[in-house]
Amino acid sequence: MRTVAMPMCMVVGALLCRQINALEVWTGNMITPSLIFLMLFFTYCRVDLRRMKLSWLHFWLLAFQFTVSVAVFFALSPLNTVVAQGAMVCVLAPIAMAAVVIGGMLGANIETMATYSLICNLATALVAPMILHFAGGNDCSFGLILARVAPLLIMPFVAGQFCRLAIKPVGRWVADHGSISFYLWLVSLMVVIGRTTSFIIDQGDANGTVEIVMAAVSFVICLLQFSVGRWLGRKYGDTVAGGQSLGQKNTVLAVWMSQAFLNPLSSVAPTAYIVWQNFVNSYQIYRKDHEKAEQ
Repeated sequence: MRTVAMPMCMVVGALLCRQINALEVWTGNMITPSLIFLMLFFTYCRVDLRRMKLSWLHFWLLAFQFTVSVAVFFALSPLNTVVAQGAMVCVLAPIAMAAVVIGGMLGANIETMATYSLICNLATALVAPMILHFAGGNDCSFGLILARVAPLLIMPFVAGQFCRLAIKPVGRWVADHGSISFYLWLVSLMVVIGRTTSFIIDQGDANGTVEIVMAAVSFVICLLQFSVGRWLGRKYGDTVAGGQSLGQKNTVLAVWMSQAFLNPLSSVAPTAYIVWQNFVNSYQIYRKDHEKAEQ
């Protein structure tokens, strides 16, 4: 059921895209942030601060993110600047807020992923403005990006740790019912896909060939990042954490960066990445459940 749930939510989100988009606008675009806050709160109640520490895995993941994003832009810009910008953002985007949730379901060390989530988002806020400006973007600052990620990065972490340490019965109950975060993520996925579908439909005057190329490029980048992440993670004893940390991207932030600071059409690439990364997640959860069933 968990495997089928993700594709089903994506289909429902696509079919009800106009209704979902209208509901998001009516709520002041607060549905997705609220769901992300709650799912991270449930996950962070399980995180032990004493087990959070930096590792070389974090360094190599960040090095890949920043160097490869620039390399991809240089490689593709002679062919098409818009495609190059879209591909660059797919690599430059930080780890998704929900990656810790999915990583925990797949058996990753959630302290490792929680540490990287904090570091990666802060580092991206610092480095991304320089890369975006270099790629032809408008003015972008550390403060602008940090303002987009900090509330959903810091607040659920602080709330989760407060419950875990100060209100222990509540913290234990939340930690014991961490599976709720998966269902919150499914609803969030349906909303994101609905908004994504509405955006693609509204690009009626866009170059269809360029959009298809960007979708194909984002597919290759998605598989590459999950594969490289798992390879790095395997070297440091946590294959799943490496794959999810590098492969599952904060696509909502990526789409915003594309539309705000680059050619708006370049946001088709991170938009397509939403679909690809969730198909990968569906497959991984299927494999994990299948392995449990055989034991």
